[in-house]
Amino acid sequence: MAAVRGGRTARPTLEQVAARAGVGRGTVSRVINGSPRVSERTRAAVEAAVAELGYVPNRAARALAAGSTDAVALVVPEPETRLFAEPYFSGILRGVSAELADTDMQLLLTLVRDRRERDRFAHFVSAHRVDGVLLVSVHADDPLPDLLESVEMPAVLNGRRSSGESFPYVDSDNAGGAQMAVEHLIGRGRREIATITGPLDMYAAQCRLDGYRAALRAAGRPEEEDLIAPGDFTEEGGRAAMAALLARRPGLDAVFCASDVMAAGARLALREAAREVPRDVALVGFDDSAVARHMDPPLTTVRQPIEEMGRAMARVLLRQIAERTADQPPVVLPTQLIRRGSS
Repeated sequence: MAAVRGGRTARPTLEQVAARAGVGRGTVSRVINGSPRVSERTRAAVEAAVAELGYVPNRAARALAAGSTDAVALVVPEPETRLFAEPYFSGILRGVSAELADTDMQLLLTLVRDRRERDRFAHFVSAHRVDGVLLVSVHADDPLPDLLESVEMPAVLNGRRSSGESFPYVDSDNAGGAQMAVEHLIGRGRREIATITGPLDMYAAQCRLDGYRAALRAAGRPEEEDLIAPGDFTEEGGRAAMAALLARRPGLDAVFCASDVMAAGARLALREAAREVPRDVALVGFDDSAVARHMDPPLTTVRQPIEEMGRAMARVLLRQIAERTADQPPVVLPTQLIRRGSS
């Protein structure tokens, strides 16, 4: 039982647990931290002493001794308007939170929107105020991965900067999903199939454009540059790109959008141009977010397992922290075409 000192209950110490179990202080520490280098008999003795004395490990002291903070940061280098408008980010956040729920790790959500905030974050991670970083929405010229590598901070990327990505990452089959979407439109008899891309400084957007082109080539269709319009993964970007496509190719009869949010914007532009979906123009998105289900008609889209991507990112990071190595294999999750009324 805990002793009473000055009217307050004194917490049992590690030394008292060691004395009760008849082992050294270091052995108690190894048992508490889950080390396998302890015999079952010794582990049982220590656990019995912990229970008898009511010992509770001091997490702050344990973290300090281990050089850890029991916290990881989820970093989104995007404006808050995108964070709260796009279901993708909330899906990743749900997955990460669910995977960390049974651990001692705290999750810090961090927005890095400009150079000042990037410099502040650089100081934060250089001081190792977190044990690891999950980086979402990676652009090719983003300096954050190199910063994390320079301070030897465990990190996992959501997506890749290029095909030769050296960082541990979790991604989905972007090219394969896009190819399925366009093959579906070809199979529905559509002749002039356009695409609205994501920002092409993001590898995911490049891969979705590659999938669009691969489907056309496989069907013996020409790749026509005026059927490709750049977007930015926002609703307004999708609307503007769709308007530009209609202006130069008024006869187009299908559009593959690289995100559901852009497809919602494209739908607005089609409605303004008195084009009916899917009779006049078939429409397909990417993500299978709530946006897709709530559109009228419901949106055919490519489902990527967004929450599972968040879970996988957290698992890879926890392994990296525990094993103290960045040599973690990449994870690429499959995509699936979800057929609905828009196509």
